Amino acid sequence: MNPSAPLDRAAELARESRFLTLCRVGFLGRGILYILIAWLALQTGRTEDLTGALEYLGHGSGRILLIVIAAGLAAYGLWRLADAAFGIENPGPDGKALRKRSAAGFIGLIYLYLSYKAVRIILAGHAGTMNAQEQADTVLDLPGGAVVLGIAAAVLAVAGLNQFRKAGKCTFLYNLDYRAQAPLAKWLGRIGYAARGVIFLTIAYLIGKAALDGTSNEAGGMEQALDFFSGPVLWAVALGLALFGAFSIIEALFRRIHEPPPPEEIKQKVERKLT
Repeated sequence: MNPSAPLDRAAELARESRFLTLCRVGFLGRGILYILIAWLALQTGRTEDLTGALEYLGHGSGRILLIVIAAGLAAYGLWRLADAAFGIENPGPDGKALRKRSAAGFIGLIYLYLSYKAVRIILAGHAGTMNAQEQADTVLDLPGGAVVLGIAAAVLAVAGLNQFRKAGKCTFLYNLDYRAQAPLAKWLGRIGYAARGVIFLTIAYLIGKAALDGTSNEAGGMEQALDFFSGPVLWAVALGLALFGAFSIIEALFRRIHEPPPPEEIKQKVERKLT
């Protein structure tokens, strides 16, 4: 046996441990962002999306936290992409596993993009990206843009219904350590996912209406979805988002996270697919 093999394996395990720790930081960062969005809506009446929450943190001492969150979101995004490519969380060639892997890849890209926005905020003081209306306007200017927006609205509607499905069946508990599968975690997740379902369906409605009207004025993301509500309904949805944030923190502590394949195994799989 190569005398350096144990040391090499120890170094590899240390790298994997750091990566998985950063994934947990990603869950923690997601929780903090959702709690911040809810706090701003409940305490100040200010509505923000995830980008707005990142920008809110990008001032003063919050910048240090933002740096940690950016690293965590990047690791979380890469982990999701690893699941999409290699099935580390959803193995198997069946249709259900492939659908989950496709969703994992999409989620991974979203969180990598959020990490990129966080880095932009750290370096430049702002995310420097188009808001929801500007994005919708750009799409509408393209040939068939209204159709594209309609498809986006349909995808978001399906995603919203899936959030309600998770809330009803409590599938979010499957990947938690048994120590966290308590009534508190169950109800935090159920209410939190239901609140996310409301937000997703509202965004789908706003984008769908923009597609039908051919104008971007009413298109929006989470910020505009929260603006859609007022009074007790807004408070209920914001509280639900805060509870989702709290559940994300539980995930950061107790979620079972499968390690991505070693670099050599990844290389071999890529080579097999290319040959």
